Amino acid sequence: MAKIGFIGTGIMGLPMAKNLQSAGHHLYFSRLHKAVPEELIGKQGTVLDTPREVSKATDFIITMVPDTHHVEDVLFSETGVATGLSRGKTVIDMSSISPTATKAFAERINIMECDYLDAPVSGGEVGAKSAALTIMVGGPEDAFKQALPLFEVMGKNITRVGENGDGQTCKVANQIIVALNIEAVSEALVFASKAGANPHKVREALMGGFAASKILEVHGQRMLDRTFDPGFRIGLHQKDLNLALATGREINAPLPNTATAQELFTSCAAHGLKDSDHSAMVQALESMADHPLIPNQTP
Repeated sequence: MAKIGFIGTGIMGLPMAKNLQSAGHHLYFSRLHKAVPEELIGKQGTVLDTPREVSKATDFIITMVPDTHHVEDVLFSETGVATGLSRGKTVIDMSSISPTATKAFAERINIMECDYLDAPVSGGEVGAKSAALTIMVGGPEDAFKQALPLFEVMGKNITRVGENGDGQTCKVANQIIVALNIEAVSEALVFASKAGANPHKVREALMGGFAASKILEVHGQRMLDRTFDPGFRIGLHQKDLNLALATGREINAPLPNTATAQELFTSCAAHGLKDSDHSAMVQALESMADHPLIPNQTP
């Protein structure tokens, strides 16, 4: 069993860490940035003071934190992971962050004769709990093969996309597709409802045709049921679309519909929906149309 450092035990990181422990791995955590949940501590979990100590004690160091600057801090601060690395160790960042920054982080880790894998995930809290995450990996093939048994404990669809940064690029592409599909479903259902059709029946009919999709199935139902408890928060999707738009500017790749989806998320956030599920985007379109998706509800 591997000795694994795990930094970032939030909504996603906690179940991922628990799955690694259930597979028999001993995990080392840092108390520097955030309190470690008690359920992770004990026979298979040890808490150390800093990421540096975690790095010294382990062969694989996994980070699962919210944004690019958090990863940089965990890795390269005065007591960061990099200060405890020795030759042959592997850093695995499973956060969703900037592809450009990821390439720079990898170069700094590689100088220390260590491997770096960017391995962002898709599947949300449900996928994390059920060990069914999609994992998109960028980095050297040999390092990927060594880390694969760990990925297989946390996910089902595991793909080495290419070199460092390519995993994060794939995740950004994923978030573009998801956001635009949520926008399309929202727009279609609001259109159908305002035209006088029953949106429940419209969704039912569309699920049997070429317009069928996971977004229409899951998020379309959430829109109709008005169940916007966070599965994946609008605020996090905003962060990911910011990464998409920033990277698009860097590489001169226009993303006009991504920008539109971001504007709709921004409208939702301005109305107090930042912590709602991203399917709540429909409320921005309801407001624009001055029409509730479901009759007798305020848009």
